[in-house]
Amino acid sequence: MHPKDRPVALAERLRGLNVYLVGMMGCGKSHVGPALADRLGYRFVDLDRVITAAAGQPIPAIFAAEGEAGFRRLERQVLLQVAGWHSLVVATGGGVVTTPANWGELRQGVVVWLDVPAATLLDRLRADPTPRPLLADADPAARLQELLGQRHPLYSQADLCIPAGDGEATTIAERVLEALPGVLREPGSKGIRDEPAARA
Repeated sequence: MHPKDRPVALAERLRGLNVYLVGMMGCGKSHVGPALADRLGYRFVDLDRVITAAAGQPIPAIFAAEGEAGFRRLERQVLLQVAGWHSLVVATGGGVVTTPANWGELRQGVVVWLDVPAATLLDRLRADPTPRPLLADADPAARLQELLGQRHPLYSQADLCIPAGDGEATTIAERVLEALPGVLREPGSKGIRDEPAARA
């Protein structure tokens, strides 16, 4: 198969199944997502942007008014809505995996963890002016390590783990495309995905 034909074949095997990108803030979900969607002929959705539009205010304001619990409730509502659509690449928020019920929706699609070393994450976040309520701490590095410790076991439940600490968005998207066949059944087989989760 010609490399240019691979995304088309993958999209046919996905049969409209959504691809959910998970991982820590700063791992590149919002950058890799559009590149991956373009290659698959899918639409791209940034869950945090949908949440912001639904709430009519930015995420830091939601955290300030409702706390993390209030934000997670809204995140859950938006995920339920998005999960009803198809043929999407969805960039989720870093903490979406911490709500157990969310896995019911995530598992309806293919879950891809963009794994980035902690040091690289910290460098990216320091260079990014975007407010991060969960890192609003006297020691952001320690707080990041704490969050990673809590979430790493959850991210590891993804169908695919893709190293995303280096390379452009298109390069990371290609890594996802190369790994996807490992979790998709051959045409004619029952179901969509193979189990257990694969690692790339």
